[in-house]
Amino acid sequence: MNFAEFLEAVRRQAGLPPTEAANVIRATLTTLAERISGSEARNLATQLPEEYRGYLHKEVEFAEILDRVEFLNEVRTRSGLDDQRAAEGARAVLMTLREAMSADEFENLDSELSEDIRQLFHPAGRVWA
Repeated sequence: MNFAEFLEAVRRQAGLPPTEAANVIRATLTTLAERISGSEARNLATQLPEEYRGYLHKEVEFAEILDRVEFLNEVRTRSGLDDQRAAEGARAVLMTLREAMSADEFENLDSELSEDIRQLFHPAGRVWA
């Protein structure tokens, strides 16, 4: 999946204009990078278009522990969107990310995330719990 396809998929799924979709992609990937190990962030970056790889850069190897509410709050703060739009945008980014990744890489990523954050990779269910 290339840069334009990724952006369009997020924009369409979240119902956001292109600028807001770009902001939520940056915010979600940056927040995700904090939640996973440095090696996993580097591996994940190889699965993404070059334009998004820098959002997954980490200076440390450890993963920060965040639950879904904290994760979505970070995305909201970084994206500048309201709660609902940020949450829908984050879910759209993660669902698009899942489509863009190999099955092996998704399995590795999935193993580093808590159940409540893993739920964001799926279309059904409430985002805010």
